[in-house]
This record gives sequence, C-alpha cells and structure tokens, in this order.
Amino acid sequence: MAQRETLGVGILGAGFIGHFHVDSFTGVRDADVVAVCSLTKESAQSLADKAEATGVGNQVAAYDDIAQLVRDPRVDAIWVLTPNFTRIEVVRAITDEVTSGRAELKAIAIEKPLGRTIAEAREVLELVQGAGLLHGYLENQVYSPGLVRSRDIVWARGAAASGTPYLARAAEEHSGPHNTWFWNGATEGGGVLNDMMCHSVEAGRFLLSPPGTRHSEWLTPVAVTATIASLKWGRAKHAKELQDTYPGVVDYTKTPSEDYAHAVFEFVNGDGEPVIVEATTSWSYVGAGLRLSFELLGPEYSMESDTLSTESRLFMSRNLEQSEGEDMIEKQNAEEGLMPLLSDESMSYGYTGENSYLATAFLKGEQPLEGLEAGLEVVEFLMAAYQSAEEGRRVTWPLDLEDFVPAVAKGEWNPRA
Repeated sequence: MAQRETLGVGILGAGFIGHFHVDSFTGVRDADVVAVCSLTKESAQSLADKAEATGVGNQVAAYDDIAQLVRDPRVDAIWVLTPNFTRIEVVRAITDEVTSGRAELKAIAIEKPLGRTIAEAREVLELVQGAGLLHGYLENQVYSPGLVRSRDIVWARGAAASGTPYLARAAEEHSGPHNTWFWNGATEGGGVLNDMMCHSVEAGRFLLSPPGTRHSEWLTPVAVTATIASLKWGRAKHAKELQDTYPGVVDYTKTPSEDYAHAVFEFVNGDGEPVIVEATTSWSYVGAGLRLSFELLGPEYSMESDTLSTESRLFMSRNLEQSEGEDMIEKQNAEEGLMPLLSDESMSYGYTGENSYLATAFLKGEQPLEGLEAGLEVVEFLMAAYQSAEEGRRVTWPLDLEDFVPAVAKGEWNPRA
C-alpha cells in the first residue's frame, strides 16, 4: 500500500489564534504541524509542545526567526497568524526567502484581515503571487460546518425550486479582544469593523453565492451604507477599565476605536437580481460568550444559525467558587448559572474545516477557492464601510480607496468630543 503524504505546516504566530489553529489540526488528515515561530523562543516552544501533546505534530521545531522557519526542509506551507500591523513585514520576510532561492515553499495561508488598508492588502497579495506560492485566505466562518451544510441544502432545495436567496444577515459579537494591540486603532487598523466585519461580510457573500462559485464571480458590489459607534468603551468608567486591564492601550475617552459597527452591502447577483448582506459586529456585547449568528432568506425558504444555541448546557450554582476562564466558550463572561457549552470550538467556528480544505488543496498543488484575492476584496468592502460611516452617506462602486486610511486608525475619530 502506498504511503499517504502529509503537508508539513509551519505556524507563524503563537498567540491566542495560534492555539485555536493547533487545536483544529486534530481533525486534519493531510497535514502535520512541524514547526512554530514566534517573537520569543519561549512562546514558540510552548505552542510546539502543545502540538506534540495533542498529537498533531512530532518533534515540532520552535523558532524565533522567520528565515529559519521558512528554510526548515520539513515546512511545506506557512500559516501566518501574526498581528495586523506586522502583516507586510512578515509576508515580505517569507517571500524574500523563497524568491532568493534560499528556501522552498509550496504555499502560504494568511489570517484575516489581509491588511489594514487596501494598499497593504494589495501588497501582501502581490508579494505572494510574485513568489509563485499557492495561497489561502484564513476566513474560518465560511468553513463552519453548520453554515456549510445549511447553505448547501438551501441552494440545492430552496434556490433550485424557487429562486436564489436575496438577504444574508451575519453578526459577530463579544465583550472585547484579548490583547492590547487590538484595542489601539493604529495597530489594529480601526476597531471592531476591521477586526470582525471582515468575517461577517465574507460569511454573507458565502451564503448568497452558489456552492463552488467564487463570490466575486456571482456578486457585483453596488453600494454600502454603514454606521460605527463607541457605545461602551468610550464611557469614562470603562475606558479606565481598559487602561487598567491592558497597559499601553489608548485613552478611549479621547481616541476610541468603534466598539459597534453595522453595514448594509448591496450587490447584484449572477441572475441580475438585487441582494443584500447585512453585517453587525460588536465589542460591547455582554452575554455567555462569543455569539455568531447568521440568517439567509429566499423566496420560499430561510435558514438561521446561532453559536450560543448549543447542544449542551451546564449549570453552576452561586455556591460554587469559580475562577475566571474560557473553558466552555470563547469570550466567556460568567462562571455560574445556566451556560452554553461548545464541545469543539475549533470545529464549530470553522477552523478544522478551513485547515483540512487548505491542507488537501496545497498537498495536491491546487489553488484554493478562497484565496488571497478574496482577502483583498474584503478589505475593499471594509474601507468602503468606513468611508460611509465617516461621511454619513451611501458609498457606491466603483471606488478609489487605495490611499484611504480610516479616521479611527489615524486617531482622528472621537464622536464624544
């Protein structure tokens, strides 16, 4: 019997999202984690140890130098999971090693968003294309099994019989990020709109597009109308809480990032019909934990999904002494009462499906459907939404936002001033 090949994956970035990805590889058959690279050898070693302990890698190398990671002969593909403000720097470091001939690499996968601006996202795409690498855009929600399965059925049964869907709603809400750089507009590239609406607009495009079709080939953008606001964290009490919790965070009473964003994206679909993606994101939601909700509506059908409507729930009484944690669900806000439990968050949120699909495609030498071009398109949608919110008007395509930088990212936005 012929031996089955596996893709050697190098993880670049050992933070919160890195742990999610390593967890997800327990459900990936065509890849092993062979190396981890981070700013410090200690954090890289910690994630490498986890990969070995969970059985998704063997003799996983730990590096604090990107060149060493790329030159490792066991590394076939790199998953870039570093913060937004490092994106161009680390992608250039990877592609320089490849184009110079110092390293061989098959592929690269890059976390959302692809850049903080259209110019950054385009440069990342061009660097990767110039190096001749296969590429994937790491948008986990379009691989969520609940979303994929329901979308397939809706299109096969509902759309085939009564017509294509016309309205997708996608929302992502939680109480705020884990790390200082997310909260600072300059390093994040904005606030919750940049951080999380990249998920929602792409999930909406996914739901409105036929299975197996590139979103940009089915949906032509027409216009966007957006609103951003500082609802919670700009209040003096909570701004101080931020500064106490995350040393180095900006003063949200003076230079906040938006903690709420809503946008209505208008498209024309492949049938020539008007369709809409309605996206809502929030860092000011306080509930059991991270809430992802989706709806899809068509002429004679609809679907809905909510990650907090879980199969299992736990109850902990007030008499139990509980320490803070996120062992039941991401962004968990309580440790007592009736609480939802996700048995496998990396599976439910789409990380397992995402990494399984990309690993198989890369191993076969095939370009994934959700490539970095999709990441560039998403950044264009986000910048158009920021412009709409800043100018208080409906923004229409075609656009010229190549040099546009959101006021939030420049520290020039404060609705409370």
